[in-house]
Amino acid sequence: MKLSKVSTFVVLAALAMAREALSQTTPEADADQITALPGLDASATYKQYSGYLDGGDGNMLHYWFIESQNNPATDPLLLWLNGGPGCSSLDGLLTELGPFTVNDDAATLTQNPFSWNTFANVIYLEAPACVGYSYNVDGNCAASDDSTSLHNYNALLQFFERFPSYKSNAFFVTGESYGGIYVPTLSVRIVDNNDTNPINFQGFAVGNGLSSYPMNDNSLVFFANYHGLVGKETWDATVTECCAGAVPSQDACNFYADHSAQCELQVDKIFLAVYNRGLNTYSLYGDCQTAVRTAGSQLTPMDVAKSNLFRTHDRLRNRDAKSDPPCLDYTVERTYMNSAAVRDALHIPASVDQVWEVCSDQVGRLYSRQYEDMKAQYLRLSAAGVRGLVYNGDWDMACNFIGDQWFVDDLGYQVLEDHREWYSGPQVGGFVKRFELLDYLTVRGAGHMVPEDKPSVALDMIRAFVFNTNYPA
Repeated sequence: MKLSKVSTFVVLAALAMAREALSQTTPEADADQITALPGLDASATYKQYSGYLDGGDGNMLHYWFIESQNNPATDPLLLWLNGGPGCSSLDGLLTELGPFTVNDDAATLTQNPFSWNTFANVIYLEAPACVGYSYNVDGNCAASDDSTSLHNYNALLQFFERFPSYKSNAFFVTGESYGGIYVPTLSVRIVDNNDTNPINFQGFAVGNGLSSYPMNDNSLVFFANYHGLVGKETWDATVTECCAGAVPSQDACNFYADHSAQCELQVDKIFLAVYNRGLNTYSLYGDCQTAVRTAGSQLTPMDVAKSNLFRTHDRLRNRDAKSDPPCLDYTVERTYMNSAAVRDALHIPASVDQVWEVCSDQVGRLYSRQYEDMKAQYLRLSAAGVRGLVYNGDWDMACNFIGDQWFVDDLGYQVLEDHREWYSGPQVGGFVKRFELLDYLTVRGAGHMVPEDKPSVALDMIRAFVFNTNYPA
């Protein structure tokens, strides 16, 4: 049927109004827009925003929002959270999945062709308060798993008030490392409050996540042995002292909570093999870089990773974390982020006098860990029909793939597809096992920071998950 001129006008007017609604921004968002980022090539036309979101309880959380290079109005919206606890999500932006990386001159930027904003809008949130440029108005840097999820949730709600056109976009919570705690706890809070504060929440993704302290620690001992870090004598003695019936198996061994002096002594030897022999704990087969700590830099991600392992062993937990090679060098990122021009571009007020660091030792020291594992959170999300992805670089020792595989298998989900290889281009990208509403996937040859180590493979992986397409066989 042919439309009349009046009908055609009405349709066109409606389409124009819809486009205008999608492009509308609030004055608060306009004030946060980054108009000139130092070192960024003029060819970068995607919009960026930086400012503060109120997490409640005096916590002002710094965010950096980068729109999609494709179609921001309809593309999915991702929240990215780095771990720690106490490490900045701008680590993910500047070294992993963001649209640019910082060059060695600490002043210019190089475009990342495998950025996740090639297909999605991405929010990077520095949390909890006192991480990066986030702060508490009373100077209170104490946080916990529950308070962090609450403050992140409040900040997210304010984000949607500031950018209302994104409320209809498919939304995903993503993160890595201690994000294994941050992501599920925030996701559950979204689900539990979605009747009163509707968000188009479609799924969550955890990379090299700390999903279970016991499974992470127990599996690392197996990982270390079968990757040649442990001699036969040490392994045999460890199995004898820590495993029921001297049988090396997941069920028989308890390296995590067995406090017998003999078992702890053997676990200590394996712990030292992982951390004190010049190896990169984040990437076993990667190089260990030399980093020089400045006066303001008291903690590296490697120190944080160490604090998350073998926490029930007093001698191991109290060992001086700063005695070991840091292996990761953030000198150029630190220099770039603390330059006056960058601070100004990101709208960091002069009253925020803290130095930007990739990790905060103060937050890590004061942080209260409330959960031993995330099984209850995963079961709640599954019951709500929320899809999930757990992925691991298979070279990582901080949060190794065996522990996360154990964790996923222990959930008892229905298996939809058995373990198989998946392809990224002509090469095997890794291996995948698919459950109802949950994918468990490894990335071959990647360490703890998968998007940094295997950027093109990571992009193929996250796109397949977000759009719910198959991982190529």
